[in-house]
Amino acid sequence: MRVHVLTREQMLDSPVEAVFPFFADARNLEAITPPLLRFRVVTPGEIAMRPGTLIQYRLRLHGLSLDWLTRIAEWEPGVRFVDEQIAGPYRLWHHTHEFEPAAGGRTLMRDTVRYALPLWPLGELAAPLVRRDLARIFDHRRSACAERFGGP
Repeated sequence: MRVHVLTREQMLDSPVEAVFPFFADARNLEAITPPLLRFRVVTPGEIAMRPGTLIQYRLRLHGLSLDWLTRIAEWEPGVRFVDEQIAGPYRLWHHTHEFEPAAGGRTLMRDTVRYALPLWPLGELAAPLVRRDLARIFDHRRSACAERFGGP
């Protein structure tokens, strides 16, 4: 199994106290995901974020409807959290979200995604397409976060 890594950093013009609560609400992921994916949180009711919380999503990618189940593996309010795929399109999905106070009341937000494709080694043929798709998703996320919280 080959593990790929995507890392993104973004400086936001808002303090961690304003940024982290937005990301602590799993339903807000819909607001920063490209509309083309038709991404929806389908877990019913309120989602209490803590280690072990399960979150079910549905999205559409390249014409395919996908269900995705993640678990919050780590939860450190105001600092970081980790979600891991339990079931979904990847063989491995481990996404670390980090939030660091920066000068001037700003926030350095960092995403580190470790992922592996299914059906190894044949799945690796799709690696360039997956890398491109993830880059587009995180580019959209960067723009949406900059619009919401200020920053480049």
